[in-house]
Amino acid sequence: MSFTRHFHRGRDLARTAGDHAADVFAPLTVIGRGLRRHADWTKTRWAATPKERRGPTLLVGAAVTLGVFLLPHGPLMALVALVASAAWAGRGPKSEPEPEADLADTKLTALYAALTPYLGGLDEPFALYRLDGEWRAAFSGWEFDPDGRLTALEISYPAYFTDTEPAARARIEQVVQGKAGRSREYRFDWDEEINRLRVGALAPLPADIVAQRFVTAPGEIVLGFTDGAGSNRTIPVEQGGATEQQPPVVWRVGPRSAEPHLLALGTAGYGTSTLLRSIALQALPHGDLVVVDGASTGEHACLVNRPGVYTVETSLHGALAALDWVAKETERRLIALNAARHHGVAAPEDVTRPLWILLDHLTELSELAHAEGRTDPQELLEVPLRHGRAARVTVVFVDDLEARHRIAATVHACTRARVVLGPITSESGSAGLGVPLDIAPAAHTPPGRGYARIGTAAPVRVQVPVTVDPLDEEAPQALREAVVALLPHRDTRTEESPSAGAEVTGSDAAGTEPERAEVRLTKDHAPAQPGMA
Repeated sequence: MSFTRHFHRGRDLARTAGDHAADVFAPLTVIGRGLRRHADWTKTRWAATPKERRGPTLLVGAAVTLGVFLLPHGPLMALVALVASAAWAGRGPKSEPEPEADLADTKLTALYAALTPYLGGLDEPFALYRLDGEWRAAFSGWEFDPDGRLTALEISYPAYFTDTEPAARARIEQVVQGKAGRSREYRFDWDEEINRLRVGALAPLPADIVAQRFVTAPGEIVLGFTDGAGSNRTIPVEQGGATEQQPPVVWRVGPRSAEPHLLALGTAGYGTSTLLRSIALQALPHGDLVVVDGASTGEHACLVNRPGVYTVETSLHGALAALDWVAKETERRLIALNAARHHGVAAPEDVTRPLWILLDHLTELSELAHAEGRTDPQELLEVPLRHGRAARVTVVFVDDLEARHRIAATVHACTRARVVLGPITSESGSAGLGVPLDIAPAAHTPPGRGYARIGTAAPVRVQVPVTVDPLDEEAPQALREAVVALLPHRDTRTEESPSAGAEVTGSDAAGTEPERAEVRLTKDHAPAQPGMA
């Protein structure tokens, strides 16, 4: 007999023996299941018995047990009765697990209870929110994602709730976000006419769009990318090795723009300098730059010695000289433009080419100026801010969110395009954007993530393109090369070194250190200023 036949025969014998054993031990299995159910019932009843009744219960049980042992054949009859009872209790199949509670009933009940102290009329017997109320009367149109997280909900609230007060709204939004999950952003749509609040969870924005040439018209700057509800257009972008259509947040500048200047606030490490670099790379093909790095961190040293970059200043002396020249240049442009209109001729090219003033943490230099008793650099911005639109001068003011109280009133009044990056609160969001934010931020904010408001439009979410400092050796090489490809010409500090024997200038040699770098003004009309020779 072959091995295969032995194997199959042994398997059949084992299966037959198993079936017979199951038939033989089936009564014992039933009795064991019944005894286990009896034990579970006893534990449950004992746990439900009050402590003051447990002593008498034990005494009665001991008396019954003693009586059974004293009866003739009492222990035998008790054993037979226990086995019969266990067989009867264990005759059914194994108990199925209890069905899970309804997800909506569990989560929305908790949300209803959390909203009751803020929306409830505790003295009204038929109030919409009360301690013994039903959540289905207040909530409608709820949706959950496959992970059991709330994605959409419509909440009814009483007419006496002060839905026109930002503080009252913020309390409700905070409660709803806390119960729905703080890992996502939520948009709150308050319908004051019918006393309804619509809550919707927002999908995360793409954070892997790197610096590149965007398909825009001259005078259009892509601040970042948003969702479909925040933009009515899309542009092709390179994302993850493929071309995707993404909705941009576009800021339009120029003489016909209603928002000629930008104010961007944020928390350190969340992309304000990245936003400034992104704007500089988009503005350079069509305009000239003046950069002031008040923090002296060297974040914008890659712009030194680039065509179209007048100067990159990091010192108070250089910043005052640069901004004083900007004020005089603005006045000169206005005079030249008015003269051209008066004589009916075309304006000179040097006054129609856009001039960008990029200011990074200028309030730090303002504090230094106050300590030394010198002119505040922000005072020199009044002329460019007030007359910059007509003179083709655009000011981009970037600073820390905590320094918003040190920003001059003129800057706040003239910057109608706003961006806020990083984690914010309802108070800081309203202060930075100028209006209450109807989006609850997530608990964890990635770098470059924030909100933008152009003019009088509603705030929208924004994700700034990844525009790293090409001189930062800790940044990934691919991201650094993407920025270098957008710079106007080769620079030995960010690209391969020139051929052997080429002379390395002092600015190139010092470019690897975050020191103050100055570039000579290339325009013939530029007046000589200290620090900008």
